[in-house]
Amino acid sequence: MKKLLSILALSVSCVFSVNAAVVVIGNPAAADISKSDAKKAFLGKGSSFVVYELEEGNPIRSEFHSTVTGKSDAQLKAFWSKQVFTGKGTPPATVGDASGMKAAVAADANAIGYIDEADVDASVKVILKP
Repeated sequence: MKKLLSILALSVSCVFSVNAAVVVIGNPAAADISKSDAKKAFLGKGSSFVVYELEEGNPIRSEFHSTVTGKSDAQLKAFWSKQVFTGKGTPPATVGDASGMKAAVAADANAIGYIDEADVDASVKVILKP
């Protein structure tokens, strides 16, 4: 029984150590933003930010939206489909990975995106830890 509990505890700790800490990033000159402002920006609601998303299927994207916008991948896809169909908005541009996200955000003072906190470097600034 003790062996079974040890294996279970080890399995649970491995699962939790794999979880990434998603952060919102901006240009190094950017100011911090609130979670509410990030939600509005990533849902295209009256923001002055240039927003970048990771591609669909990326687990960091799923975690970010679950935490910040409260939407699952399916809900997010439905939301943007409706926005496009009704002419109320277009989804943000997508980038393939963390290095693409950092390059896009670093190149524009008004740009924001999100990555795993472990991928942050001097080219960008963490502006929100949701």
